[in-house]
Amino acid sequence: MELEDRLAVFLDYENLALGAREHLGGMRFDFRPIADALAERGRLVFRRAYADWSYFDEDRRMLTRSHVELIEMPQRMGSSRKNAADIKMAVDAVEMAFERVYISTFVICTGDSDFTPLVHKLRELNKRVIGVGVEKSTSRLLPPACDEFLYYDRLEGIEVPVASSEKRRPRRALEPVPEPAEPEPESEPESDADPVATDSGDVDTLAVLVAQTVAGLQQSSSGQVNASMLKRTLLRKDPTFSELDYGFRAFGELLRHLAARNVVELADGPAKGDPDVSLPEHGDREEAFGLLRSVITDLGDGRVALSGLKNQLRKVRPAFSEKKLGYRSFLQFCKAAETSGVVRLTWDSGADDYMLTIQT
Repeated sequence: MELEDRLAVFLDYENLALGAREHLGGMRFDFRPIADALAERGRLVFRRAYADWSYFDEDRRMLTRSHVELIEMPQRMGSSRKNAADIKMAVDAVEMAFERVYISTFVICTGDSDFTPLVHKLRELNKRVIGVGVEKSTSRLLPPACDEFLYYDRLEGIEVPVASSEKRRPRRALEPVPEPAEPEPESEPESDADPVATDSGDVDTLAVLVAQTVAGLQQSSSGQVNASMLKRTLLRKDPTFSELDYGFRAFGELLRHLAARNVVELADGPAKGDPDVSLPEHGDREEAFGLLRSVITDLGDGRVALSGLKNQLRKVRPAFSEKKLGYRSFLQFCKAAETSGVVRLTWDSGADDYMLTIQT
């Protein structure tokens, strides 16, 4: 029980309700999908929503049934009314951070960038911050400031009209737009294949990201990299990251898919359901040199700059790592390939970079 995270939830209710109404086809805001998503992350010990409830009278019952405390902020003074609610919410959150030290995670439900300084302050106070907002009404400044950011319209239990969701979640749009006759044969393989098999471009990009992250963790950590550590690191890189966007129901399912593609290897970890993750051993240097040659050839420019070349190799083989081959850096790997007669490495002072060409 002591190890559970304690969560305090603060809702900028006007921002959420109006965002859902304007950008989700007139949808009524519902707190329950948020509560369900947060229950997977810890115990909700505090729930408070701020608004002038005379404007949202019909929502009171829904919130009180979810045990949300309603804070009345009368809004009769034009534009200053919004600032009053925002300031009250920020003051209450900071006060709670000092007074209730057992609360480890603050959930700030809003898309308003005005709350970014609050997020920074809470993190300075060693609190984890989760943001929640409607995607199209969320400022781009807010998600990167949080430890994790959940888009309301992507949560389980939220059914958005098709017209609103087509551009919102293109990576999960696995169901074809209804057309006469032909879509059925195209959709049949999808039902038997991996749920993201038709979205290979996005999954390839994800595979590179996961492989790079595992390689970095292996280099910086003294022990094994487990799945939970990997997920936390991915969220630090991109607080909006979610395996659901790629069609996977759980992070473990995503890892099993990548393991089947030989991007990572999985082994039993010390905790059940939290496997160790590593990169496959590709110890054949000649094979790696051949990969380097083929990628430079495929780029077709004759001369290829060293910077960015490693990412090109990982697009072909996401699990590529020069460290697995015994090299401290990618430059050292390329110099070894030059010594073996695979490539020629020359310094270009104009480009301020090494250029690689194929040795003939």
